[in-house]
Amino acid sequence: MESGTGIDLRLVLPATTAWLAAWVLIAFPEWAPGSQTALWAGAVCLGLVAWRGSGVRGRTDFRRADDFGWSARVVRSPVWGVALVCCASAALMTSAVTVAAPDRLPATVRESATRQESVTVLLSVSSIPVQTQSFGAPALFGPAGADSGVSTRVRFRGTLTGIEQGGVAREGAVRGLSVPVVVFAETADATATALQIGTVVRLDATVRLTTAGDAASALVLGRGPPEIVGAPPWWLGWAGELRTGFTAAAGGLPGDGGDLLPGLAIGDTSSVGVDLDAAMKTSSLSHLTAVSGANCAVVIAGVMLLTGFMGLRRGTRIGLSLLTLLGFVVLVTPEPSVLRAALMAIILLVGIASGRPGRGVPLLALVVILLLVADPWLARSYGFALSVLATAGLLVLAAPLTRMLHRWLPGWLAAVIAIPLAAQLACQPVLVLLTPTLPLYGVPANLLAGPAAPAATVIGLIACLLLPWLPGVAEGVLSLAWLPAAWIAAIARTTAELPGSRLPWLGGVFGVLVTAVLTVAVVALVLRGRRQGRARWPIAAIAVLVLAAGGYAGTLLGAGVGRAVAFPADWQIAACDIGQGDAVVVRDRDRYALVDVGPDPGLLAECLDTLGIDRIDILVLTHYDLDHIGGVAAVIGRVDTALVGIPEDADDERLQHALAAGGAEVRAAARGDTGTLGELRWEILWPVRDSPVMQTGNPGSVTIGFDGRGIRSLFLGDLGEESQDALRRSSAPGAVDVVKVAHHGSGDQSPELYADLQATVGLISVGRENGYGHPTDKILDILVSAGTMALRTDQQGLLVIAPGPGGGALTVWSETVQGETVQGETVQGETVQGETVQGETVQGETVQGETVAVTGPG
Repeated sequence: MESGTGIDLRLVLPATTAWLAAWVLIAFPEWAPGSQTALWAGAVCLGLVAWRGSGVRGRTDFRRADDFGWSARVVRSPVWGVALVCCASAALMTSAVTVAAPDRLPATVRESATRQESVTVLLSVSSIPVQTQSFGAPALFGPAGADSGVSTRVRFRGTLTGIEQGGVAREGAVRGLSVPVVVFAETADATATALQIGTVVRLDATVRLTTAGDAASALVLGRGPPEIVGAPPWWLGWAGELRTGFTAAAGGLPGDGGDLLPGLAIGDTSSVGVDLDAAMKTSSLSHLTAVSGANCAVVIAGVMLLTGFMGLRRGTRIGLSLLTLLGFVVLVTPEPSVLRAALMAIILLVGIASGRPGRGVPLLALVVILLLVADPWLARSYGFALSVLATAGLLVLAAPLTRMLHRWLPGWLAAVIAIPLAAQLACQPVLVLLTPTLPLYGVPANLLAGPAAPAATVIGLIACLLLPWLPGVAEGVLSLAWLPAAWIAAIARTTAELPGSRLPWLGGVFGVLVTAVLTVAVVALVLRGRRQGRARWPIAAIAVLVLAAGGYAGTLLGAGVGRAVAFPADWQIAACDIGQGDAVVVRDRDRYALVDVGPDPGLLAECLDTLGIDRIDILVLTHYDLDHIGGVAAVIGRVDTALVGIPEDADDERLQHALAAGGAEVRAAARGDTGTLGELRWEILWPVRDSPVMQTGNPGSVTIGFDGRGIRSLFLGDLGEESQDALRRSSAPGAVDVVKVAHHGSGDQSPELYADLQATVGLISVGRENGYGHPTDKILDILVSAGTMALRTDQQGLLVIAPGPGGGALTVWSETVQGETVQGETVQGETVQGETVQGETVQGETVQGETVAVTGPG
């Protein structure tokens, strides 16, 4: 089937069917065996129908099929052939899941995870270990090397190959296991450097299962440093040494260019700081630091050009290009995403070299099916989806966009603009799932930064290869590579600081659908533009622009600007939806207090932007767990006064120094401290100053109350039942209107305290699928008994509270309630029984497929 544009789409529908089947089955692998039987039976039946159709064609003329009549027309329909291929593709997926699912989670691992046993595991490292976010990290709070030699918390992907208990290998477990896992471990800096891909380690740990559908079957939580028991094979070892040396050498270059260069050249982003990473994402340039098909294409193109200049034969040139690509894949880590990128690059180059890029579409669809059969768990990988869509966008849209733009621009400039625009259009429906915004300056930023990326990649690779042999020459080449890297970083930071760099857009399924409709309209305009007259083309373009403007205006009510407009004008409290952690804003007109900052600077910054907050008058850090301080980078330099608890270690002290360096007055908070926020009065109720007990950690959470303008509120941090009872005895807070429920709704609560508070609303700041069972049935029952309505960020998103129209009433605005937007709901002590949400959040890290987002330790 050829479309009017000459693009062969025959395998697109089967590939889509296979993708959907895999997406469902990896979440419900128990369905796979039964589905396998049904789908293969369906494929056989459809095959018989198709065979019957070929027999009809051989015996009669379709136009004169009087003997066969309507049935002949049905049998001869090409729909049966398409249905056969789609059914066979889905059947392949069911077979793949049926075969792979048991090996991904054998009974030995499942039993250990269920019993929460302390075991010793054997692991093969599959990715470069990265330091997890902490406030000892040099990039944020101290000079490089300040923490040299101290324990570092790292995260890496690996393959669990054996499991032991009590030092004795469990029967049948040491050999034959191949379980994909994500590992968290404490290790010295020197050991972390030695953990290269392919290294075999032994680690004392506990194992926890992830949710079905995740790329990793389990989380391995180390209880000590890993012991290296096996070096990587030689073909991986040389690459690890090269990567380590190159990253260290680039780290000696000044500014952002040195930090960014390893990512551009070899995909190592470990040196990229939080602020630079945020700027790269905001400007839609983060793809340049991930090894993608573009990097692989640059390598192949460079070798092809060089060997062509040398006059080598075509076969020799292709062979050398493939060998070079193989070495490049090993160097930049042979992870699944890199292997996919290399394969996509080959597809793209084959399509372009053929002279008809549309021919690459069926090949791309076939590769998608084969990759999903090999690893069905790719179906839920954002990286895989973006890789496929970007390749498809370049194959389908790049050439028509270039022709369209060539009407007004020189050919070379039209091609330069068309390439990033094609990829952006194809990927945007998926990107809004990750971040519900539209990058206003994404295409211009890519136009400016794009040409520098190949230069940084090629020159950086040359420097990397020269470092072991000619270090002096390599340093000079490294300095040349620094120039395009610094240029890209400067563009990222400049673009991110421009007004409106990210336009708000509706998230979720509806946002994806709106984006997809607009994308299809643009694609249709591009593909049909060549066949339309010059007089009709502007009319079609204007129609698409009007449609886009209408769609954007319609989504504003569900996005940041629209939400801010819909908030009650006199709102006083806002609980940010920042996952498993706390970040709650208290407001009086243009004065703002922020109680904790959540686990992630990006999520906090998004919430503050939605609320229209640029400056924090009072920052309260209740204690130093990561889910309460992890987002502090988003507010450093924007805080006037910080009320903090007693630091427990050097990392906590560095956090205080960072706040002070940003211009904040840092105060140690304790019972009896008071002040004002506009016309609101605040008071610290806990901890007790100079008390010998319950001064730090969860029991020492700084507890603050606000009173004024019709609302009395209390914020309990992560206090447990014992400290809550002590607070009740020492400070007797009395009745309040709003209570921030302690510890995300854990079961460690005092029923007596909540009965005394008699709050109308209880805010529970909790993450979806958090793994702790928060909020627990116990706290929900306590709130019901106290006549308190539970409001939860995991179910209702951003929560905003204002004084109600009557005494004791509150106006609550919630982002969503079972998918529907709620505005101006008035509550007066009504009770709602919540639900327990299960998931996996462990040691401050939430693992969702291939994406790891930092959250708090609960």
